[in-house]
Amino acid sequence: MKTTTLILTAIALATLQLGCTPSKESLTKMIEENPEIIFNAIEKNPKTFIDTVNKAAKNAQADAQKQREMDEQAQLEEEFKNPKMASVDDKRAIFGNKSAPVTIIEYSDFECPYCSRGYNTVKQVREEYGDKVRVVYKHLPLDFHPMAEPAAMYFEAVALQSHDKAEKFHNLVFENQSDLKTEKEKFLDSVVKKVGADLAKVKKDLKSDIVKKNIETDMAEAKKFDFSGTPGFLVNGVSLKGAYPFAEFKKIIDRHLETSNK
Repeated sequence: MKTTTLILTAIALATLQLGCTPSKESLTKMIEENPEIIFNAIEKNPKTFIDTVNKAAKNAQADAQKQREMDEQAQLEEEFKNPKMASVDDKRAIFGNKSAPVTIIEYSDFECPYCSRGYNTVKQVREEYGDKVRVVYKHLPLDFHPMAEPAAMYFEAVALQSHDKAEKFHNLVFENQSDLKTEKEKFLDSVVKKVGADLAKVKKDLKSDIVKKNIETDMAEAKKFDFSGTPGFLVNGVSLKGAYPFAEFKKIIDRHLETSNK
């Protein structure tokens, strides 16, 4: 982008020096045959050249940002009309009121620092909306986070004993994420004990087919909805890709609640 802008700017300066505006084909041929025109123009007008390039770069960035915002808004409107329907299995852990009008599906990675931000934002959402929101925590462990999948397996194994204990486990892992990286399985074992789950049973269930299947199902579903990074959210089927702030969740939730109350 910058290289192209530099060249185009230099060509423009060179053209002004020539006193006329040749055709595109003539200009291209002239520059190819006389590349020193560009260099001479830059040498004679260095400040103008740099200022023009910087202005062009800022304008390009602003245009790109505006286009991204327009694309995101268009996608948002489309998903309000045609929400992405994720599965919700009552046999798995659900945080909050199970009959809440708003469901947040979260595809996350216990070791991801951005997921830690997502955890805090979802916590704020639940504090703000109470029984109006429920959260279904799903797994998208990334390859470069070695403790993400083990932590997901522990979570699912604890959930087989108690959904409430699984939620407490989830909270403690995110609130002590640095310990997960340094102490690894030792830390996970300690969290299992803190939430009151049976560690021996958890260790046994880590190898169970149901734990493996739950994680694989979550990952496949995330891929289907085009979530490749973490965290990713579906708010009643409307997607947020990344650790968006509370305000973005609020806009979507309020709109859903307003629609449901009509």
